[in-house]
Amino acid sequence: MNVLILGSGGREHAFAWKIAQSKRLENLYIAPGNAGTAHCGTNVDIAVTDFEGIKNLVWEKGIDMVLVGPEDPLVKGIHDYFLQDEVLKDIPVIGPKKDGAILEGSKDFSKQFMLKHGVPTARYQSFTRDNIAEGKKFLETLNPPYVLKADGLAAGKGVLILDDINEAQQELENMILSAKFGNAGNTVVIEEFLKGIELSVFVLTDGISYKLLPAAKDYKRIGEGDTGLNTGGMGAISPVPFADEAFLRKVEEKVVKPTIAGLKKENIDYRGFIFVGLMNCGGEPYVIEYNCRMGDPETEVVIPRIQSDLLDLLEGVSTQSLESRSYEVTGDVASTVVMVSGGYPEDYVKNKEVHNLDKTTDCHVFHSGTKNAGEKVLTNGGRVFAITAFGKTIEDAVSRSLRNAAVIDYDQKYYRRDIGKDLMNLVVQS
Repeated sequence: MNVLILGSGGREHAFAWKIAQSKRLENLYIAPGNAGTAHCGTNVDIAVTDFEGIKNLVWEKGIDMVLVGPEDPLVKGIHDYFLQDEVLKDIPVIGPKKDGAILEGSKDFSKQFMLKHGVPTARYQSFTRDNIAEGKKFLETLNPPYVLKADGLAAGKGVLILDDINEAQQELENMILSAKFGNAGNTVVIEEFLKGIELSVFVLTDGISYKLLPAAKDYKRIGEGDTGLNTGGMGAISPVPFADEAFLRKVEEKVVKPTIAGLKKENIDYRGFIFVGLMNCGGEPYVIEYNCRMGDPETEVVIPRIQSDLLDLLEGVSTQSLESRSYEVTGDVASTVVMVSGGYPEDYVKNKEVHNLDKTTDCHVFHSGTKNAGEKVLTNGGRVFAITAFGKTIEDAVSRSLRNAAVIDYDQKYYRRDIGKDLMNLVVQS
């Protein structure tokens, strides 16, 4: 099979690394890719939302399957574009059409969907320019902290969690009237704050059946001890010790099955990944959000734990025969530590030469924001690498990730040294 992966981050490098191992693969292309994906297949300099450019590439290279990494092309309808094109309509796209991608594209829609189909979630209301005053009054009915979410896509930055009621009311105005998050904030979802431990569960579905992929916990804050600004993710652990078999059964019964059934009832033919952001509240799962794709950096710990042929599973999605495909997961712990550029998640530096990539051992170095410049590898993003390692315990896996993060070098590198530490404490206490 000739496969095209769309995207340029650590998620896409993990996909490329795994698919490259398949005996069924003939040629692998990544658009636009990065310095790491270049070792798995052929990078092609085409943007993920350049649908016409992607069409030409698919036709030219005889692509048999397209795997979409990021949410933007899905929300903008790349799957629909393929189905509506005479040349492309029979080429499977792994990722939902627009009517499914709206689960991530609109938080208001996703909350309505959860309530309609009995998926447990926090109490909420949505507000626009027309009823800001009601939004301020609704905030007064909640206990702090106050959760405000831009309805649309905001590059992972559209969520505010605030302790002060006056600040929350002011930020509601800033989001709607001053376009703090652009058009994404034309509608704002105000939510009850859920107290618990956060985790992510991933589902692969062909629209009929599904496979529950390994759960993971990621770390969003830039600073150790979960302090500072939110980022795209500073590290991840899988499996998650507090998500035991009994809890995951609850997730499947109370969240996954109603979600899949709800999609069918809405006549949404959903084929791809569903990222379920959850809160474990005293042993009960509550959904924080849906995403219409795999998470990053969670993919860098989830995909390496899958021992089955990923390309075979994806073909099962495209032909709606996923239920019959073999699926195995290693019981070992995977950790990933994300290395970032100086200044991230605000203005950050680029084009710093990377050294010592050839000196890493006993790990997978997934490139998140890099590019090739002749023989050199340069930084090209806020998140630069995700260093994934395995161990029998969280401590073993994380120590390997950290050891290799210390080896790789570039100017103004930064990474958190406490990834998984909270989970180690949980294991010790239990």
